[in-house]
Amino acid sequence: MRQWMLKITAYADRLLEDLDGLDWPESVKEMQRNWIGRSEGAEMEFRALDSDGKERDVKIIVYTTRPDTIFGATYLVVAPEHPLLSLLVSTDQSKHVEDYVELASRKSDLERTELQKEKTGVFTGCYAKNPANGEAIPIWVADYVLGSYGTGAIMAVPAHDSRDYEFALNYNVPINWVVMPNDKSINESGKAFSGEGVIVNSSNSFVGLDINGLSSKEAALKVIEWAEKSGNGKKKVNYKLRDWLFARQRYWGEPIPVVLLDDSGETVPLNESELPLILPELDDFSPTGTGEPPLSKAVSWVKTRDSLSGRPANRETNTMPQWAGSCWYYLRFMDPTNSKELVDKTKERYWGPVDVYVGGAEHAVLHLLYARFWHKVLYDIGVVSTKEPFQCVINQGIILGEVQYMAYRDQDGNLISADVADISNEHNLEKIPEEKVMKSGDSFVLKENPNIRLVARAYKMSKSRGNVVNPDDVVAEYGADSLRLYEMFMGPLRDSKTWSTSGIEGVYRFLGRTWRLIVGSPLSDGTFKERTISVDEEATIEQLRSLHKCIAKRKLKAQGSTLEFLQ
Repeated sequence: MRQWMLKITAYADRLLEDLDGLDWPESVKEMQRNWIGRSEGAEMEFRALDSDGKERDVKIIVYTTRPDTIFGATYLVVAPEHPLLSLLVSTDQSKHVEDYVELASRKSDLERTELQKEKTGVFTGCYAKNPANGEAIPIWVADYVLGSYGTGAIMAVPAHDSRDYEFALNYNVPINWVVMPNDKSINESGKAFSGEGVIVNSSNSFVGLDINGLSSKEAALKVIEWAEKSGNGKKKVNYKLRDWLFARQRYWGEPIPVVLLDDSGETVPLNESELPLILPELDDFSPTGTGEPPLSKAVSWVKTRDSLSGRPANRETNTMPQWAGSCWYYLRFMDPTNSKELVDKTKERYWGPVDVYVGGAEHAVLHLLYARFWHKVLYDIGVVSTKEPFQCVINQGIILGEVQYMAYRDQDGNLISADVADISNEHNLEKIPEEKVMKSGDSFVLKENPNIRLVARAYKMSKSRGNVVNPDDVVAEYGADSLRLYEMFMGPLRDSKTWSTSGIEGVYRFLGRTWRLIVGSPLSDGTFKERTISVDEEATIEQLRSLHKCIAKRKLKAQGSTLEFLQ
């Protein structure tokens, strides 16, 4: 199926480097760093061997971030989807490998790379030559290696990688230590050591490589230098980040403004004068059942001609994802009625970048990363004047449901205090109404029996717990002003807060008192005294004078309170 991709990988280094100058939560920045996943290492070449131990004309290229451990590589692993796998399987092992590949195809990447899962694999029946020590090492196929990362193959060093170590123990593969930790006790722990240290057991005069006694960093540089000179590898920077799939097979979404010429299949962008390209009206936008997008049903819209050459063509029937709009909406807010350009340069320089972006951490590696990429592209073509869209990001805390009070009952049905309840055993938990609860010190207890301490906890709002607060209901009962004011006084923006109906009732009463103080009580006919309610008229000179006298008086009082505090 034809797909459209945006080359976000070309901006990987800039997306990483520019994070340092942003006032964002460190956790969000770290999530983006991990998602981009930049790593420095080397690509090493391992030659496949035939049944007689001679080198074949098949190179297996592996990517490693630890070239210093190459002497400790005791087997290779290729991903089930590796393009060379069929060339690396013996006749005796072909059925086993085929079954394993089919089983791995049913798993997601997340399932395959789960650290806690048991590592599985199948021996291909073939061997490869370790270029550093010349040893023949077995080639395995295992699903903990992904074809989409690196080269889809790894050199496994079980002594210094926990996944490889677990795999080696399961399948009785040799484990060779080549890095000695500075803390000798770590070496005696019986586990893989993945840290850096001093290199041992790593010398081969025949190929001219000796890294014994060097630190891990020094050894890595020397191995890369040797590999490049000998033709066995090269330095490589790798990323977990992949190019952005930017096509959807559905009706809704921005149409992609290109046509495909009938005679040559060439893709031609629409002339700027033909934009914006509008979706056609469709009564039936259900799936076609043929793999073609629903937009292909609009035959009269799809069939067209190239505006420059006049040659017959078809419009692209994939549409853009929702990110096409959400990546730059903040720019449109700066100049929403501009029909000639995305945003006026003067207005963009005045308003941009966004001072504060308030949103949850769940946007860290989707919307926030995509918007940064989009903004950098716009910066490169001169549409915006800043390199980053959002200077400050704040992750707001969530509002939890009302505190729930729970009591334990033992196996005989008697209420017992949370102090003596054995949490590891199963006790029946019973919800206690708030009117039956009172506070005692830092705890909550039953009013009728203060010896029974309760569990008081606020949970995230969910339908299953029945603790969802509908804002519409709150506004209907207390008014929008009460809701807004209560939320403002709940606590710091970044913290999670607990909802309390009694709290909003207090705010509601406060606003009522304020209203009565300023406006007074309503008259018998429901109206209020003249000049006591707001109107759309301009304030008179007398009214402005009274207002500013009041403000000045409040300022003096505030300054006096500050001086008194400082004294």
